Amino acid sequence: MNNEFDAIIIGTGQSGPSLASRLSAAGMRVAVIERKRFGGTCVNNGCVPTKALVASAYVAHLARHAADYGVDTGGGVRVDMKRVKARKDAISRRSSEAVEKWMKGLANSRVIEGHARFTSPNSVRVNDEVLQAGKIFINVGGRALVPPIPGLENLPYLTNSTMMDVDFLPRHLLILGGSYIGLEFGQMYRRFGAEVTIVERGPRLIAREDEDVSQGVLDIIGGEGVRAELGAEVTGVEQRGGEIAVKFSRAGVPGEIVGSHLLLAIGRIPNTDDLGLDKAGVATDARGYIQVDEGLRTKVPGIWAVGDCNGRGAFTHTSYNDYEIVADNLLNGDSRSVLERISAYGLFIDPPLGRVGMTDTEIRESGREALTGKRPMSRVGRAVEKGYSRGFMKITVDAKTKQILGAAILGSGGDEAIHCIIDAMYAKSPYTVVQRAVHIHPTVSELLPTLLGELKPLL
Repeated sequence: MNNEFDAIIIGTGQSGPSLASRLSAAGMRVAVIERKRFGGTCVNNGCVPTKALVASAYVAHLARHAADYGVDTGGGVRVDMKRVKARKDAISRRSSEAVEKWMKGLANSRVIEGHARFTSPNSVRVNDEVLQAGKIFINVGGRALVPPIPGLENLPYLTNSTMMDVDFLPRHLLILGGSYIGLEFGQMYRRFGAEVTIVERGPRLIAREDEDVSQGVLDIIGGEGVRAELGAEVTGVEQRGGEIAVKFSRAGVPGEIVGSHLLLAIGRIPNTDDLGLDKAGVATDARGYIQVDEGLRTKVPGIWAVGDCNGRGAFTHTSYNDYEIVADNLLNGDSRSVLERISAYGLFIDPPLGRVGMTDTEIRESGREALTGKRPMSRVGRAVEKGYSRGFMKITVDAKTKQILGAAILGSGGDEAIHCIIDAMYAKSPYTVVQRAVHIHPTVSELLPTLLGELKPLL
């Protein structure tokens, strides 16, 4: 069997399959290695299955509030968690199987299922084979961080991955971590009917955001009954019969919260600790992320790292952009750089948060002279009509260049409306281009020109 290839791709997360397809189409002989499930985190225990669960939770929430819209459901609402899970599994399975079928159907390629470890800068061992290639692309993703909390080793806990196996309703779900994963699962399971408490060591939720965004998110989930213990440094956990107790310290004062199940949602780490990177001379940083340059090349010629494992982005869309950068540079003679990427992401609670660019805090720290506009969703007709008037939208621009620096839309349609701003920022257009645009009524996006006409100095 010929084990020499033009390219080896380790992992089938968002970057890998598209890159394999592109290289294969260019006539290269490609080896695709996958150790577990095709499609990576997004397809199997990330975006696809969690958003399927979010959709089920939304329906349950809407059904409970049907009377608010003048609709009589004729009785109570019951959530069948086994059917919720079955729906989620079917959606996720279709996506994973589609990736597998795609990879196994590529011309000039071979799929090997197993764990890859480097044996040299241009070779990897998978099962009992050693594969060689002049180009190797590492696309191994990441996993949930399990912190060294006293007592954690003595009790069962859940992560975003094992939550995918849950087909029952926890009585009281305790979530460690008040950021994106914890917030989405928190609201979701509250809507399914569980009691939910989020324990966050920081003074507010999603600390990377501005304070008004953090407070707005807290208002949304708190309004649905999700409890948040903020400023709570976890000191230990313990099993008490069928219950789990989380002990914490707040300003030196001890406290605890007792629940039925524990979800760890305090961060992610890259899957780089068992790849034999030392055999290839590939360097990682203190957190285990593979060090790459702006073209996603490692310091070892012929080795790239794409997706979550390179620390240059933790989202499906940034991983896909990694593929685009690498493929265009290799095959089109381009000089694309990850430095051209504008930070943009969403928090998919309901209503969602759409975010792009700098926070107001970052803008103030930069010393720029800036203008900002803000409008509550209670003044956005589309949001009020849909019954979602919580949240707000805000945009901040450079007072001198008139270019948009950052924006946050927390509210109905925020995850879609934010793309008006994203595109303007990539085009490096002055904010006046959006301000003078005529948007469709009635939408959330139609308020963006109005908002940009109400700018005031950022204090």
